[in-house]
Amino acid sequence: MYAATRTVSLLGARGHVVDVQVDVTNAVIDTVVVGRPDPSIREGRARCRAAVENSGLRWPVSRRVTILLSPADLPKRGTHFDLAMAIGVVAADPEQGLAGLLDDVVLIGELTLNGQLRCVPGVLPMVMAAAAQGVRRVVVPEPQVHEAALVDGVEVYGVRSLNQAIALLRGDEIPEAPPVEAAPAQSLLGRRQHARLEQVDLADVLGMPEARLALEVAAAGGHHLLLTGAKGAGKTTLAERLPTILPDLDRQQSLELTAIHSLSGGLPRGAAVVTRPPFRAPHHTASRAGILGGGTGRVSPGEVSKATHGVLFLDEFPLLPSDVIEALRQPLESGEITIARGDDEATFPAAGMLVLACNPCPCGEYSTRARENRCVCSEVKRRAYRLKISGPIADRIDITRVIEPLSGHERGDRLSVPESSTTVLARVVAARERQQARYAGFDWQLNAHVPGPELTSRWPLSEEATRRLDVEVYGGTLTRRGATRVHRVAWSVADLRGSDRPGLDEFEVALRLRTGADLDLEMLRPSRGVAG
Repeated sequence: MYAATRTVSLLGARGHVVDVQVDVTNAVIDTVVVGRPDPSIREGRARCRAAVENSGLRWPVSRRVTILLSPADLPKRGTHFDLAMAIGVVAADPEQGLAGLLDDVVLIGELTLNGQLRCVPGVLPMVMAAAAQGVRRVVVPEPQVHEAALVDGVEVYGVRSLNQAIALLRGDEIPEAPPVEAAPAQSLLGRRQHARLEQVDLADVLGMPEARLALEVAAAGGHHLLLTGAKGAGKTTLAERLPTILPDLDRQQSLELTAIHSLSGGLPRGAAVVTRPPFRAPHHTASRAGILGGGTGRVSPGEVSKATHGVLFLDEFPLLPSDVIEALRQPLESGEITIARGDDEATFPAAGMLVLACNPCPCGEYSTRARENRCVCSEVKRRAYRLKISGPIADRIDITRVIEPLSGHERGDRLSVPESSTTVLARVVAARERQQARYAGFDWQLNAHVPGPELTSRWPLSEEATRRLDVEVYGGTLTRRGATRVHRVAWSVADLRGSDRPGLDEFEVALRLRTGADLDLEMLRPSRGVAG
């Protein structure tokens, strides 16, 4: 006797439809699962048998049950295979009347011993993968219907038990069953932090015209940013307000980010699609797996992936472990991160903006102004602290700013009215619309993502700016990678100003933003298109 059902296997954020083939024969009595299952799937044999028998159905106890998860060379993990395996065993009995009813349906859900269903992480990316491969019907635990229904073109059915799933497939009347316990909602602490960040605004930031310009250019082009300054200078204040000048996510970005939260079990009840760019700020003592992704058993996305299409803020960056710092090279350059363990590999998106913040020295009191310098660190300690930001990492940062504490007259200037996030956001949205029009038909949308060769050949700087860039490269001020990043930033400045092509003025602003040099007052005037 033979039957086949379907479910989805996840490798990182990518899903693959898996055929669950069940063969029941007269041979040595046993139940075996083959096709590279992990321990949670092998343990599922016991869960499935108990669930089938306690649901009043027959398990072939006197025969050999072989369950193949095909393709057999693909690693499989997760308890969500339970429902497909249990229904496959039931369907192998011709008397159950399930023949021909399982061809175009994917089954997702963990079973308890009494046949009830439990919620599982990653439902959204599973349904997205199923839809991409032509599946149009999906059965999931009842509380996760809203999450699965975010995918267009798929009929989603929510069930509470194994018996309900079988009745649904047969077209029979759905029996009663206790409600399925919903997945844990977002923690109270997380909700409070989210509510606090929703209240911040750039209007809260006094002075700092150069830092505000750097934030605006970074937001316009999706550039990575390094903020350096004494403790209390306002680095965190600026970083927390960066998401307020980022536009809402489009549909594709929303689904990608929501899928990452689904994989990590972080979707709240009701599972509305995420529409705003995220802000993630892990502590510098966070583990490598917590920041980059990994963990034991199932590979989970880290903070760098949860910040996709948003902001990842790493405060006290030099205090992070060296291996974590160096491992950030890949996501900084490619916009994705690959976690490899043995012969398994999982790839997650990591296309967010990285904002690094650090003090000028371990004690945080160093200042280039002699009258304000209260540093007690030796020069050796200061040098070692700065060297934690290695050359390859620094070379991947687009914009660098030194944040100086506000002076007394800046704090008390009642005539100065800082621009609000709404005002700056309007300019950022207009700049991004120019980029989307320019890059229509290509695989990127923002200046920060355009490959260097394409940038040089299709969207070059003006001739004068190009000659100036060559001087900086041949003079050793910029590496070739640094030159590409200055080119990208120059386009972001031009987009904010409404220019058709970056000229010498836009290049000069980009170069100073890249190197951390001071900006002239003329560069900060609203009449130039980028207000400070």
